[in-house]
Amino acid sequence: MVGVLRAGLSALLPLAFLGPADGFYIPGWSIKSYRDSEQIPLHVNKVYSDNTQLQYAYFDLPFVCPPSGDHHAGGGLLSGESMPLNLGEVLRGDRIVTSDIELEMNKDKPCTVLCTREITRDDMERAKDMIQEGYVAEWIVDNLPGATSFVTADETRKYYAAGFKLGYTEFSTTSGQTHYYLNNHHTIIIRWRRAPGTAGDRGGKVVVGFEVYPKSIGQGNDRDSLGCPKDLQHIDGALELAMEPGKKSADQKAGQDSEDTPAPAADDDGTLSIPYTYTVHFREDETIEWSHRWDLYFANQEEGSRIHWLAIVNSLIICGLLTGVVMIILAKTVRTDIRTYKEAVAEDGKLRVKRKKEKPAGSGLLGQEGQDEDEADLSDEDAFEDVTGWKLLNADVFRTPPHGALLAPMVGSGVQLLVMAMGLVFLSAFGVLNPSYRGGFISVGVGLFIFAGLFSGYFSARVYKSFEGRDYRRNAFVTALLFPGLAFAVVFVLNMFVWAQASSTAIPFGTLLTILILWLCVQVPLVYAGSYYGFVKAPTWEHPTKTGAIPRQVPQQAWYGKPLQSILLAGLIPFAVIFIELLYVFQSLWQDKSGYYYVFGFLAMVSVILMVTIAEVTVVTVYIQLCSENYHWWWQSFFVGGSSAVWIFVYSVWYYAFKLHISGLVSSLLFFAYSFMACCMYALLTGTVGFLSAYAFVRRIYG
Repeated sequence: MVGVLRAGLSALLPLAFLGPADGFYIPGWSIKSYRDSEQIPLHVNKVYSDNTQLQYAYFDLPFVCPPSGDHHAGGGLLSGESMPLNLGEVLRGDRIVTSDIELEMNKDKPCTVLCTREITRDDMERAKDMIQEGYVAEWIVDNLPGATSFVTADETRKYYAAGFKLGYTEFSTTSGQTHYYLNNHHTIIIRWRRAPGTAGDRGGKVVVGFEVYPKSIGQGNDRDSLGCPKDLQHIDGALELAMEPGKKSADQKAGQDSEDTPAPAADDDGTLSIPYTYTVHFREDETIEWSHRWDLYFANQEEGSRIHWLAIVNSLIICGLLTGVVMIILAKTVRTDIRTYKEAVAEDGKLRVKRKKEKPAGSGLLGQEGQDEDEADLSDEDAFEDVTGWKLLNADVFRTPPHGALLAPMVGSGVQLLVMAMGLVFLSAFGVLNPSYRGGFISVGVGLFIFAGLFSGYFSARVYKSFEGRDYRRNAFVTALLFPGLAFAVVFVLNMFVWAQASSTAIPFGTLLTILILWLCVQVPLVYAGSYYGFVKAPTWEHPTKTGAIPRQVPQQAWYGKPLQSILLAGLIPFAVIFIELLYVFQSLWQDKSGYYYVFGFLAMVSVILMVTIAEVTVVTVYIQLCSENYHWWWQSFFVGGSSAVWIFVYSVWYYAFKLHISGLVSSLLFFAYSFMACCMYALLTGTVGFLSAYAFVRRIYG
């Protein structure tokens, strides 16, 4: 509990702790070198699958070798000792524990027996289920996840896929049954090179690669006196997860008193003996620099760079077209309307503009005599024109919207999420946050979100004050509890379902308490501080026109101008901007959970284009709405800005139905709940961008 609390509090100032963090990765800073025969700890983490959202701690599996609790020679670590985790690691389901596998730098180890595990029929069935669902295990050496190596389609490059399979299945055409085989032997290959700098001069070596090749070896193979297979290259039969009816363990046979003792039923007392072994090979590899050792995990993804550039070009084209439309509106239509609007005079409750009368040819150019004639002509009723469109709304356009006390906290929450997202994308694009900093993305995200409470309170108070609000403390309270309270409630309810599955995806109670303390004791005071400054110290956002006493009646709107239709139609344009990049994000989050999303440079460019597009779409939509004499633009601008979240959620449903193979009620519930929460965050963020853009536009044209 104390360790988790300390890790959570440290997330408040993430940049101050990046240097000494164990997982942080800047070339030349955190290099760990080993001398010959020096102990290298191997940690086991968890097992996960692309077909389910439930993860499990590796040592919680009933069919793997449990930790012995022995000391590692020279390592100072106990087998089974849990490693300290930061807040992000805990939230992502990591459970890193020291294993019994012994590695010594540059010292090959022949086949070594790890343990012999006796499992029951229930344990065997669980192993079958996990193999069927495609679970893979994650081991860690020198902060590198154990990987399975592959080559690209053209066989020119090698790349890694993090994790290795627990087993595999084979379908027998003769019997019509599926056979399950468990991988019980692991060949470990550690790639190393000479350490850079003075450490290398002293004989230091660094790890640049960690590969694991699992194999299934049945009990029918010849083994030596220690229990290791004599020939690992030629295996006669794999270890099938099958139990003969009535089979007993050695202990049960030894304890059997007489032949009259009945044999135990296979469903109750039958066991299966699984021998686990491993071999270790060290290979020198001068082709891989320590600073680029993670590149192998991304080599296969680099082929998508052309598609990323296509997404950028597609987004730029859409944004460019919108920019042209907005420039036409601002440079021609609005500019002309504003000039007419400033020349208008009020008459009988309507805005009317003086219409200049044409002069006959030869009458002179703007002489005094001509001006006098115009003044005389303007006395006629025909010399006035009625002002139409958005110019009629000068007394209503800044009328306080309904439920403004809710809109202000939503804008504040959106600003808070915007600051967090900008910080994360910026730090990731410059390489500060990367996969080697395990859990860093989530930890820094939590820290940025809490710190951004200052901005949340400030902007919420400014908007609330412009709505003629009085009780800023109540507004700050709603702002501080609105989105974090919703997120915490959803996570807590989901956690109850995951707890029932004994999954490491479940957030421990201590971590939940830590998050609650960070929320109530740190973020809430920051929101109050920002609200105080924004409401008491900062000046009020003065509107350029006065609001009339009687609201104007809104005329009947065209079908495309109705709220629902305009929101859905406007949301399609930002969705088209991010669609291709969204595909990669979904693939990284839901399918390639063993992989890592790393193209934050592309994401940063798409994000900037997205913000510009949302601002332009909202401005155009609000202008069309005002031209239809509908002054209810406050909420409309917020909903239009966040409307693409609706299409993202629809895309999530399609992705679940046609791309994923998620099985189980809990996994499906996690997918849709997290997708819904992500869409809510996106809607708040983009809705705030749309609202602020529309507010600036309306103030500009009426000012």
